[in-house]
Amino acid sequence: MAETTNRIYATGKRKTAVARVWISPGSGKVTVNNRPSDDYFVRETNRMIMRQSLELLEVVDQYDVQATVAGGGHSAQAEAVRHGIARALIEADPERRGSLKRAGFLTRDARKKERKKYGQPGARKRFQYSKR
Repeated sequence: MAETTNRIYATGKRKTAVARVWISPGSGKVTVNNRPSDDYFVRETNRMIMRQSLELLEVVDQYDVQATVAGGGHSAQAEAVRHGIARALIEADPERRGSLKRAGFLTRDARKKERKKYGQPGARKRFQYSKR
């Protein structure tokens, strides 16, 4: 029971991906959906994106991260985990807010796929116009 008291929870989002993140003092082990992060995120770019907020504050070896991610693709999930980790690190120490805010890790990236409109083949594209 004592182990759950020093865990900090935060939520991160990107497109349709939602990450629930718990951080606790530890050795730097990162688990995503009950799998090591290196196994879950196959691309090195996604692993780097996920760890950016920890590396910015140089606390990679100080916290264990456990994340549950659902929805979206792999890139959106990695960015959602980064967003959640950044929020959790602020809960742990509010002094970190300035540097994370400057790096842009606290800003929720609100870009989403635009819906298809009727009378058109896509969101913006129009059917071909023939004058004659």
